[in-house]
Amino acid sequence: MSIVFEHKTIVENSIEDAFAWHERKGAFRRLMPPWELAEEVRADDNLEEGSQRIFRFPMGPIKMSWVAQHTAYNPPHSFEDIMLKGPFKSWHHTHNFEATPEGKVMIHDTVTYKLPLGFLGNIVAGRMIRKRLHRMFTAREIRLERDLKRHAEYSHLKRKRILVAGSSGLIGRQLVAFLDTGGHDVWRLVRRDAKVGEKELSWSPESGTINPDDLEGFDSIIHLGGAGIGDKRWSKKRMKLIEESRTRSTSLLAKTIAKLTNKPESFIVSSAVGWYGDRGDEELDESSDAGQGFLPTTCAKWEEACQAARDAGVRTVNLRTGIVLDATGGALGKMLLPAKLGAGGPIGRGKQWYSWISMDDQIYATNHLMMTESCEGVFNMAAPNPVRQKKFAKVLGKVLRRPAFIPTPPFGVWILFGKMGVALTTESTRVVPTRLIESGYRFEHEDLEPALRDCLGIWKN
Repeated sequence: MSIVFEHKTIVENSIEDAFAWHERKGAFRRLMPPWELAEEVRADDNLEEGSQRIFRFPMGPIKMSWVAQHTAYNPPHSFEDIMLKGPFKSWHHTHNFEATPEGKVMIHDTVTYKLPLGFLGNIVAGRMIRKRLHRMFTAREIRLERDLKRHAEYSHLKRKRILVAGSSGLIGRQLVAFLDTGGHDVWRLVRRDAKVGEKELSWSPESGTINPDDLEGFDSIIHLGGAGIGDKRWSKKRMKLIEESRTRSTSLLAKTIAKLTNKPESFIVSSAVGWYGDRGDEELDESSDAGQGFLPTTCAKWEEACQAARDAGVRTVNLRTGIVLDATGGALGKMLLPAKLGAGGPIGRGKQWYSWISMDDQIYATNHLMMTESCEGVFNMAAPNPVRQKKFAKVLGKVLRRPAFIPTPPFGVWILFGKMGVALTTESTRVVPTRLIESGYRFEHEDLEPALRDCLGIWKN
């Protein structure tokens, strides 16, 4: 028996712009629910009949492949796809775009599907599948509306040619996808051989090699790379890698950019709120002094490595980023399992400040800084309302509907994760984004609870 699911989204754009957004390669990543660990294996560059997209996603303890093929293409009015391989017995998805009398566009998604095992499959999994589809298309609606509005803010400016290093990371994947859906010409700087036919350039920061000719003519170069700070315990070797993976790569890019004939308009480089160190209740903005310790020293050297580009007159921006809320990785990804088990309570007394930012605000703010010529220097990438760790745990527990009162002693964190765990969970950094707000940026998420509900797909009502 076939089951029909429908969802309607209304956006304030022309039908041509709304359809063009879906045709961009990055649309898949932006439309994927932010809690789904989907990995794109292969994708054709268009939605035309016969084109395919292959991706993998977790289904319990195993990874399952989904092969989709487009079966109809009528721009800017509709396109369709079917599932050739995947978890359903059959799947047919029709996307219809209709201009409304008010000058808006209604996107009408219709999914006709069959579950395996027929009637038994419907009894066992039918309700769960309907709930999952509703969550997925609600997330798609939210992301689509926001992305189109953010792109519209800069539609009067020319599209840019952009090079992104660190494009495979948690933030990089989303940033590349968002910039691509905005019509920019986005290239990746990768630490392996560039794939033929892809917009990729290769380099080796470890050996200090890069082809300067490859960097000529880009409007913006964005560097997000570096060994993960919270991925492993901090041995001396690991701490050296964390620092050098940032400073060497940034210095190599900065010095190469400084010698280019056609220099970029902007050079945007990651940093972290770790620059401020453990500061208790002190409110910290971009004018505050640096802290002391491993993370402040590493961040200071990281930012100093940009100096050659700055001296050459390139508009240079340093992004001091807080905890980026993403359900598929990073700090929140590590918190989710214990929180779901009811063990996500305060760490120590829980009075340490957490400076956080939603993934969408991280992406939108980076785009804002790139597109706004007056933005230069250091910017705190953190929401206006940091919270104490105890409140963070309480709000996360509320969203997950789990208790969040069982404390974790710092000694326990040290046993499990060593110095790295203690530094990242117990140090207090109360950061405010003064310069970002003054530059005109408007936050999507100023408060923690709606940000967590968005990235976990657990909305009220």
